[in-house]
Amino acid sequence: MRVLVVDDERALADLVAKGLVRQDMAVDVVYRGDEADELLSVNDYDVVVLDRDVPGLHGDEVARRLTARGGLTRILMLTAATTLSDRVHGLELGADDYLAKPFEYPELVARVRALGRRSVAPVAPVLERGDLVVDSNRRMATRGGRPLDLTPKELGVLEALLRADGRIVSAEELLEKVWDMNIDPFTAAVRVTMSKLRRKLGEPDPIRTVPGKGYAV
Repeated sequence: MRVLVVDDERALADLVAKGLVRQDMAVDVVYRGDEADELLSVNDYDVVVLDRDVPGLHGDEVARRLTARGGLTRILMLTAATTLSDRVHGLELGADDYLAKPFEYPELVARVRALGRRSVAPVAPVLERGDLVVDSNRRMATRGGRPLDLTPKELGVLEALLRADGRIVSAEELLEKVWDMNIDPFTAAVRVTMSKLRRKLGEPDPIRTVPGKGYAV
């Protein structure tokens, strides 16, 4: 899951982002509404955690523009305002959920996960192809019934390949789905992760490399 956190309270934004990363999510952070609008116009996020009162471009306008562009990105709006009219206004702007500050972190994580499940076309939580199985909810994978000791990035790559259902997935698409915007687009991260994943999967190699195009399972 790829998440954008937008909040001008830098300490809070960074803390939320670090917590979501520990939940195996790829997270980008910005502190201004105009920066958020720019990223949302070029990147496909599953969820944006959006503080309503951010400088540069008000969170209401960020939500309005995102909704007008269409797409599947879900909006979790944060605000210190707690009145019913404030909540209703946020939802009318296109927010999918609303969380008042201060909030409990476990509730934030639960709401982000719930919205993330709604941001993609419905798929079974357990993905299977051949003898490969990925349980998305439990964050675990097996091959032939054998548990695989995968890192979060390795599991993310394998899950992305299984979700593609035989379609070729480019390295650029894997970078977008599994890593955050701080990753160098010219990095060898995908190739290195793929190599380690293949070693853990064992023989016969279930991942097919299509030169110049990407990978498929």
